[in-house]
Amino acid sequence: MHSTQSISSLIPFSSKTLAAAVLAALLAACGSNPQGAPVTPPTASSTNPAHTLQAYNWDLTAAYDGRGQAAPGWLLLGRPATRLHFEKDGLSVQNLCNRLGAGYALDGQRLTVNRPMSTLRACADRELMDLEHRVAAQLPQAQRYELRSGAAAAPQLVLHFADGSRWELAGSPTPATRYGSAGERIFLEVAPERVACNHPLKPNAQCLRVRDVRYADNGVRQGVGDWRIFQGEIDGYQHERGIRNVLRVQRYPLARNGQLPADAPSHAYVLDMVVESERAP
Repeated sequence: MHSTQSISSLIPFSSKTLAAAVLAALLAACGSNPQGAPVTPPTASSTNPAHTLQAYNWDLTAAYDGRGQAAPGWLLLGRPATRLHFEKDGLSVQNLCNRLGAGYALDGQRLTVNRPMSTLRACADRELMDLEHRVAAQLPQAQRYELRSGAAAAPQLVLHFADGSRWELAGSPTPATRYGSAGERIFLEVAPERVACNHPLKPNAQCLRVRDVRYADNGVRQGVGDWRIFQGEIDGYQHERGIRNVLRVQRYPLARNGQLPADAPSHAYVLDMVVESERAP
């Protein structure tokens, strides 16, 4: 079985003519983002609600219909909850079969979400695909939002929709908030097999083997670096033996005031998106 998903395979729900816009947005991540000053997570009472929305990931915890009754089917047993991630230039939806993306706008307590676009990835889990289509149809119905203080100062987000239904979501700090900088986005190709490597705490350690990948503005692969041993793991990435992946990764420096703790890695790596996936022959 051979399956590949490339950057250029991104298409919208509504029209393939918008594929170029999705591609451009994805390739904008090829460059390094400026590494900002340490970030203090804002609270729900922050005077800048956009800052709060962007500083947290929002996981769906409950859904209610227009009568205030619990709405079934929005949370799948054994699956991570649908996650919303707000950035200045768009909203992304994670933990579905595909990655969804949409523009959004805030006006006081009003929230407007454009029709989402999606990667084009086949998913064997019909229940998950059905949820994905429901989420894509529901988000453009958003009308307003609330930010509430939650347990241990973690905020809660409530989305209200045109039909009177609502979602409740729990906030958890984004990696940029946790690590105190914007970091930088890079592309890494991960080899299908782990290899033996030296690890001071793990005898017979097996490490990922990776190389840097560069893309042109039109989505064509421009070049690759040399293969190297990757010490540690990529947060959010589950390696499957025999599968070659190209990952879009966010890399965060761990040094504080120019100093690293003893025996600590220099960077933390967090998975942003699986760009290509292919079973090795």
